[in-house]
Amino acid sequence: METNATTSRGRVRVEPATKRVRVMLGGQVVADTTDAVYVWENPSYPQYYVPLADVAPEALKETGTTTHSPSRGTAVHYSVHGGDKVADDAAWRYADSPLDALRERVRFDWGAMDAWFEEDEEVFVHPRSPYTRVDVLRTSRPVRIEVAGVVAADTTHATFLFETGLPRRTYVPKLDVRMDLLDPTDSVTMCPYKGTARYWSVRAGGDVHRDLAWSYDAPFRESAPIAGLVAFYDEKVDVYVDGVLQARPRTPFS
Repeated sequence: METNATTSRGRVRVEPATKRVRVMLGGQVVADTTDAVYVWENPSYPQYYVPLADVAPEALKETGTTTHSPSRGTAVHYSVHGGDKVADDAAWRYADSPLDALRERVRFDWGAMDAWFEEDEEVFVHPRSPYTRVDVLRTSRPVRIEVAGVVAADTTHATFLFETGLPRRTYVPKLDVRMDLLDPTDSVTMCPYKGTARYWSVRAGGDVHRDLAWSYDAPFRESAPIAGLVAFYDEKVDVYVDGVLQARPRTPFS
């Protein structure tokens, strides 16, 4: 079924996706489609729903589980079979949904699958929203970052990263960071737009501020200029730009 227009019900919004989308489990492609739709189940980012007709034969088996969503209707759950792997309750379908665009489509649990591809590029964490943009801009404006009154970074070679829906992030060359104050941690996070980040704790003011700084060693193409640079949570440090203290943003990281 082709969806040509945006539809919505409550907070759920459905829009066509023009990318080829493939889902892999157990070394096999369990879904391959050029007719996916984005479904915003929450305001932050979408999920993919793929046509039932584009799911591999025998890949889905009903589990007997159902769940109900006020906006999408009642979902029938499936286990997903690919190669020698089975992902229980890892897909569902709203066959009687009040949203027509969902009735003949399947939603796979992103994290339960082995890999997702948009065209021939692997994507991580969740689908990349068509409304999210990442701009990476070098700046010669003086930037100073203080942690508990201690200068942790001081530079005129910062890089600003602007990502839709998030505060500006400041990335600093390691030569301009007090790396002697930073201790690496085991924490790792993934971003669908930037890649895999590793973290440092910062020792300052007599305290250890855990996972306060991070860096992307090998960011994705659109964020390549931040490779190897260090950023700090603006929510938890004092950032001075042009000598002016910046307001701390209020986010879930505050």
